Amino acid sequence: MWRASVLTLFPEMFPGPLGVSLAGKALAQNIWALDVRDIREHGIGKHRSVDDTPSGGGPGMVMRADVAAAAIDAVRRDESAARPLIYLSPKGAPLTQARVRDLSTGTGAILFCGRFEGLDERVIASRAMEEISIGDFVLAGGEVAAMALIEACVRLIPGVMGAEGSKIEESFEGGLLEYPHYTRPQSFEGTEIPPVLTSGDHGEIARWRKSEAERLTRSRRPDLWAPYESRSRSARTPGYRTKRPPDGRKP
Repeated sequence: MWRASVLTLFPEMFPGPLGVSLAGKALAQNIWALDVRDIREHGIGKHRSVDDTPSGGGPGMVMRADVAAAAIDAVRRDESAARPLIYLSPKGAPLTQARVRDLSTGTGAILFCGRFEGLDERVIASRAMEEISIGDFVLAGGEVAAMALIEACVRLIPGVMGAEGSKIEESFEGGLLEYPHYTRPQSFEGTEIPPVLTSGDHGEIARWRKSEAERLTRSRRPDLWAPYESRSRSARTPGYRTKRPPDGRKP
């Protein structure tokens, strides 16, 4: 079973959106499991302190390495198989569909939700935490980011989505954004469904969808378009036949 363990200062935020729709139904059916741990259980002193002032000065507070390490180690003691340990951080590597797909095929993940100015760098290094960002913006904490990552993974677990084929034609699969969608009514505020989609010609429909996906990606995401275009160009370029060396041996 795919299992997400979430380390947070606000366990009451979960399951939140993960408890409804496809993810919630799959959770109720035990297709995946959610384990939420309160970091403050490992806090220091009578008030269960989890943070302290930043070394070198500056605003805000920083989550303590010893508290974070204790929370992480408590989860790992219960592990029968190692799962990736992820710290949701705006300075992490961008979350991609490829990484989501990799995570969804494993046994799950341990997700650490930061707060304040961040987490002491020493525990990030000592526990080999993978830092992941869901975008170039800052949230008050990692909980919403953790929910986004979990939902992205859970929907790829077999049995969660009804139409398995819909996963193949989504944005970022194959390096492109997804093509536009239409449904009834045929005419909406003077705009018609593109005729090709009601033509019944599945070959033409497939070509139109690919063309539209390329158009959208080229205009909206040049960072995705450049590598896609490079791959497409390479695929269209015939390979060069390797010449034999003068002695007649195969290269």
